[in-house]
Amino acid sequence: MININAIYALLLREAKIFFREKERIVSILISPLLFLFVMGKGMAQGHSPVLGYTYQQFIFPGIMAMVILFTSITYGLYIIWDKRLDFLKEVLAAPISRATLFVGKALGGMLGAIIETLLLLLIGAAFILPLNAFQIALSLAAAFPVSYMITNIGLTIGAKMKSMEGFGLVMSFLTWPLFFFSGALFDLRTAAPYIKIISLFDPVTYSVDLMRGIMLGQGAFPVWADLAAIAFFCLATTALGVAAFGTLQQEK
Repeated sequence: MININAIYALLLREAKIFFREKERIVSILISPLLFLFVMGKGMAQGHSPVLGYTYQQFIFPGIMAMVILFTSITYGLYIIWDKRLDFLKEVLAAPISRATLFVGKALGGMLGAIIETLLLLLIGAAFILPLNAFQIALSLAAAFPVSYMITNIGLTIGAKMKSMEGFGLVMSFLTWPLFFFSGALFDLRTAAPYIKIISLFDPVTYSVDLMRGIMLGQGAFPVWADLAAIAFFCLATTALGVAAFGTLQQEK
Protein backbone atom coordinates (compact mmCIF):
# COMPACT_ATOMS: atom_id res chain seq x y z
CA MET A 1 0.00 0.00 0.00
CA ILE A 2 1.23 3.49 -0.86
CA ASN A 3 1.66 5.88 2.11
CA ILE A 4 1.08 9.46 0.91
CA ASN A 5 2.55 11.06 4.04
CA ALA A 6 5.74 9.03 3.69
CA ILE A 7 6.03 9.98 0.03
CA TYR A 8 5.66 13.65 0.95
CA ALA A 9 8.37 13.33 3.62
CA LEU A 10 10.77 11.66 1.17
CA LEU A 11 10.04 14.25 -1.50
CA LEU A 12 10.61 17.11 0.95
CA ARG A 13 13.99 15.66 1.98
CA GLU A 14 15.12 15.29 -1.63
CA ALA A 15 13.99 18.84 -2.42
CA LYS A 16 16.06 20.24 0.46
CA ILE A 17 19.12 18.29 -0.70
CA PHE A 18 18.72 19.52 -4.27
CA PHE A 19 18.41 23.19 -3.37
CA ARG A 20 21.40 22.98 -1.03
CA GLU A 21 23.58 21.84 -3.94
CA LYS A 22 23.09 24.91 -6.11
CA GLU A 23 26.18 24.14 -8.18
CA ARG A 24 24.36 21.11 -9.60
CA ILE A 25 21.77 23.34 -11.24
CA VAL A 26 24.43 25.19 -13.24
CA SER A 27 26.81 22.30 -13.95
CA ILE A 28 24.15 20.02 -15.44
CA LEU A 29 23.20 22.69 -17.99
CA ILE A 30 26.75 23.16 -19.32
CA SER A 31 26.82 20.17 -21.71
CA PRO A 32 23.35 20.85 -23.21
CA LEU A 33 24.23 24.52 -23.75
CA LEU A 34 27.46 23.51 -25.50
CA PHE A 35 25.47 21.25 -27.82
CA LEU A 36 23.05 24.07 -28.58
CA PHE A 37 25.33 27.07 -28.92
CA VAL A 38 28.49 25.39 -30.25
CA MET A 39 27.32 22.37 -32.26
CA GLY A 40 23.96 23.93 -33.14
CA LYS A 41 25.53 27.18 -34.30
CA GLY A 42 28.54 25.46 -35.85
CA MET A 43 26.21 23.49 -38.10
CA ALA A 44 23.96 26.47 -38.76
CA GLN A 45 24.37 26.01 -42.50
CA GLY A 46 23.45 22.36 -42.28
CA HIS A 47 20.17 20.97 -43.50
CA SER A 48 17.26 21.04 -41.06
CA PRO A 49 14.77 18.18 -41.53
CA VAL A 50 11.89 20.50 -40.60
CA LEU A 51 11.20 23.30 -43.05
CA GLY A 52 11.19 26.78 -41.58
CA TYR A 53 13.54 25.92 -38.71
CA THR A 54 17.32 25.99 -38.36
CA TYR A 55 19.35 22.97 -37.30
CA GLN A 56 19.88 24.58 -33.90
CA GLN A 57 16.12 24.86 -33.46
CA PHE A 58 15.62 21.31 -34.72
CA ILE A 59 17.91 19.79 -32.07
CA PHE A 60 16.54 21.90 -29.20
CA PRO A 61 13.78 19.37 -28.25
CA GLY A 62 16.41 16.61 -28.32
CA ILE A 63 18.75 18.58 -26.07
CA MET A 64 15.87 19.13 -23.68
CA ALA A 65 15.37 15.38 -23.54
CA MET A 66 19.13 15.11 -22.94
CA VAL A 67 18.82 17.29 -19.82
CA ILE A 68 16.02 15.10 -18.51
CA LEU A 69 17.98 11.93 -19.29
CA PHE A 70 21.23 12.92 -17.60
CA THR A 71 19.63 14.67 -14.62
CA SER A 72 17.18 11.87 -13.91
CA ILE A 73 19.40 8.84 -14.35
CA THR A 74 22.22 10.38 -12.28
CA TYR A 75 19.83 10.43 -9.34
CA GLY A 76 20.50 6.72 -8.90
CA LEU A 77 23.79 7.72 -7.27
CA TYR A 78 21.89 9.05 -4.27
CA ILE A 79 20.41 5.67 -3.44
CA ILE A 80 23.97 4.27 -3.31
CA TRP A 81 24.95 7.12 -0.99
CA ASP A 82 21.90 6.44 1.17
CA LYS A 83 22.99 2.80 1.45
CA ARG A 84 26.15 3.97 3.19
CA LEU A 85 24.32 6.26 5.59
CA ASP A 86 21.98 5.55 8.45
CA PHE A 87 19.15 7.27 6.58
CA LEU A 88 18.36 4.22 4.46
CA LYS A 89 18.54 1.99 7.52
CA GLU A 90 15.91 4.13 9.24
CA VAL A 91 13.67 4.19 6.18
CA LEU A 92 13.92 0.43 5.67
CA ALA A 93 12.94 -0.05 9.32
CA ALA A 94 9.95 2.30 9.00
CA PRO A 95 6.45 0.79 8.59
CA ILE A 96 6.18 1.71 4.91
CA SER A 97 6.20 -0.47 1.83
CA ARG A 98 9.10 -0.64 -0.60
CA ALA A 99 6.73 0.67 -3.28
CA THR A 100 6.19 3.79 -1.14
CA LEU A 101 9.95 4.22 -0.74
CA PHE A 102 10.50 3.80 -4.48
CA VAL A 103 7.77 6.26 -5.50
CA GLY A 104 8.98 8.84 -2.96
CA LYS A 105 12.56 8.60 -4.24
CA ALA A 106 11.38 8.70 -7.87
CA LEU A 107 9.37 11.88 -7.29
CA GLY A 108 12.38 13.40 -5.55
CA GLY A 109 14.54 12.61 -8.56
CA MET A 110 11.96 14.11 -10.89
CA LEU A 111 12.11 17.43 -9.07
CA GLY A 112 15.66 18.19 -10.19
CA ALA A 113 14.94 17.18 -13.78
CA ILE A 114 11.84 19.38 -13.97
CA ILE A 115 13.70 22.42 -12.62
CA GLU A 116 16.56 21.90 -15.10
CA THR A 117 14.05 21.44 -17.92
CA LEU A 118 12.24 24.65 -17.03
CA LEU A 119 15.51 26.61 -17.00
CA LEU A 120 16.51 25.24 -20.41
CA LEU A 121 13.02 25.92 -21.77
CA LEU A 122 13.24 29.56 -20.73
CA ILE A 123 16.74 29.92 -22.23
CA GLY A 124 15.59 28.26 -25.44
CA ALA A 125 12.45 30.36 -25.73
CA ALA A 126 14.49 33.52 -25.24
CA PHE A 127 17.47 32.80 -27.52
CA ILE A 128 16.82 29.81 -29.80
CA LEU A 129 13.24 28.82 -30.55
CA PRO A 130 10.36 31.24 -29.93
CA LEU A 131 7.73 29.37 -27.94
CA ASN A 132 4.39 30.60 -26.72
CA ALA A 133 3.13 30.03 -23.18
CA PHE A 134 1.01 27.06 -24.28
CA GLN A 135 3.98 25.29 -25.88
CA ILE A 136 6.12 25.90 -22.81
CA ALA A 137 3.38 24.52 -20.57
CA LEU A 138 2.90 21.44 -22.79
CA SER A 139 6.64 20.79 -22.98
CA LEU A 140 6.95 21.02 -19.22
CA ALA A 141 3.96 18.71 -18.77
CA ALA A 142 5.56 16.18 -21.14
CA ALA A 143 8.74 16.32 -19.07
CA PHE A 144 6.97 14.87 -16.01
CA PRO A 145 6.36 11.29 -17.25
CA VAL A 146 9.66 11.30 -19.15
CA SER A 147 11.66 12.29 -16.06
CA TYR A 148 9.74 9.76 -13.96
CA MET A 149 10.57 7.00 -16.45
CA ILE A 150 14.29 7.83 -16.56
CA THR A 151 14.53 8.34 -12.79
CA ASN A 152 13.08 4.85 -12.38
CA ILE A 153 15.90 3.45 -14.52
CA GLY A 154 18.53 5.28 -12.46
CA LEU A 155 17.05 4.11 -9.16
CA THR A 156 16.80 0.52 -10.39
CA ILE A 157 20.48 0.53 -11.36
CA GLY A 158 21.42 2.26 -8.11
CA ALA A 159 19.54 -0.32 -6.06
CA LYS A 160 21.59 -3.09 -7.65
CA MET A 161 25.00 -1.39 -7.54
CA LYS A 162 27.36 -1.42 -4.55
CA SER A 163 29.72 1.39 -5.53
CA MET A 164 29.46 4.81 -7.12
CA GLU A 165 32.28 3.90 -9.49
CA GLY A 166 30.33 0.91 -10.74
CA PHE A 167 27.22 3.05 -11.18
CA GLY A 168 29.24 5.61 -13.14
CA LEU A 169 30.47 2.95 -15.56
CA VAL A 170 27.00 1.53 -16.12
CA MET A 171 25.53 5.03 -16.50
CA SER A 172 28.10 6.03 -19.14
CA PHE A 173 27.50 2.78 -21.00
CA LEU A 174 23.74 3.36 -20.96
CA THR A 175 23.10 7.10 -21.27
CA TRP A 176 25.07 7.93 -24.42
CA PRO A 177 23.51 5.12 -26.53
CA LEU A 178 20.07 6.14 -25.22
CA PHE A 179 20.79 9.72 -26.31
CA PHE A 180 22.39 9.07 -29.70
CA PHE A 181 19.88 6.44 -30.86
CA SER A 182 16.93 8.67 -29.87
CA GLY A 183 17.13 10.88 -32.94
CA ALA A 184 17.93 13.93 -30.83
CA LEU A 185 20.51 15.15 -33.35
CA PHE A 186 19.05 13.83 -36.62
CA ASP A 187 15.82 12.84 -38.34
CA LEU A 188 14.95 9.20 -37.67
CA ARG A 189 12.92 9.00 -40.86
CA THR A 190 16.08 9.28 -42.97
CA ALA A 191 18.35 7.27 -40.66
CA ALA A 192 19.97 3.94 -41.48
CA PRO A 193 17.66 0.90 -41.05
CA TYR A 194 19.58 -0.50 -38.07
CA ILE A 195 19.33 2.85 -36.28
CA LYS A 196 15.57 2.93 -36.88
CA ILE A 197 15.19 -0.56 -35.42
CA ILE A 198 17.28 0.15 -32.30
CA SER A 199 15.52 3.48 -31.76
CA LEU A 200 12.17 1.71 -31.41
CA PHE A 201 13.43 0.11 -28.18
CA ASP A 202 14.87 3.36 -26.85
CA PRO A 203 12.48 5.13 -24.43
CA VAL A 204 14.20 8.46 -25.08
CA THR A 205 13.20 8.23 -28.76
CA TYR A 206 9.56 8.80 -27.93
CA SER A 207 10.44 11.58 -25.50
CA VAL A 208 12.40 13.47 -28.17
CA ASP A 209 9.67 12.90 -30.73
CA LEU A 210 6.94 14.15 -28.39
CA MET A 211 8.93 17.30 -27.54
CA ARG A 212 9.61 17.89 -31.23
CA GLY A 213 5.94 17.52 -32.05
CA ILE A 214 5.01 20.10 -29.39
CA MET A 215 7.69 22.63 -30.35
CA LEU A 216 8.04 22.17 -34.11
CA GLY A 217 4.70 20.61 -35.00
CA GLN A 218 6.33 17.60 -36.65
CA GLY A 219 7.53 14.24 -35.39
CA ALA A 220 8.48 10.80 -36.67
CA PHE A 221 5.54 9.11 -34.89
CA PRO A 222 1.94 10.08 -34.13
CA VAL A 223 1.46 11.78 -30.75
CA TRP A 224 -0.68 8.89 -29.49
CA ALA A 225 2.17 6.45 -30.26
CA ASP A 226 4.66 8.58 -28.32
CA LEU A 227 2.30 8.82 -25.33
CA ALA A 228 1.51 5.10 -25.42
CA ALA A 229 5.20 4.17 -25.55
CA ILE A 230 6.08 6.54 -22.68
CA ALA A 231 3.19 5.17 -20.59
CA PHE A 232 4.39 1.61 -21.25
CA PHE A 233 7.96 2.42 -20.24
CA CYS A 234 6.71 4.24 -17.12
CA LEU A 235 4.80 1.15 -16.02
CA ALA A 236 7.62 -1.24 -16.93
CA THR A 237 10.30 0.78 -15.13
CA THR A 238 8.05 1.17 -12.08
CA ALA A 239 7.60 -2.59 -11.87
CA LEU A 240 11.36 -3.16 -12.24
CA GLY A 241 12.16 -0.45 -9.70
CA VAL A 242 9.75 -1.73 -7.05
CA ALA A 243 11.15 -5.24 -7.53
CA ALA A 244 14.73 -3.92 -7.17
CA PHE A 245 13.80 -2.00 -4.01
CA GLY A 246 12.21 -5.16 -2.63
CA THR A 247 15.70 -6.64 -2.20
CA LEU A 248 17.35 -3.36 -1.15
CA GLN A 249 19.63 -3.68 1.85
CA GLN A 250 21.63 -1.27 4.00
CA GLU A 251 25.33 -1.25 3.11
CA LYS A 252 28.41 0.39 4.56
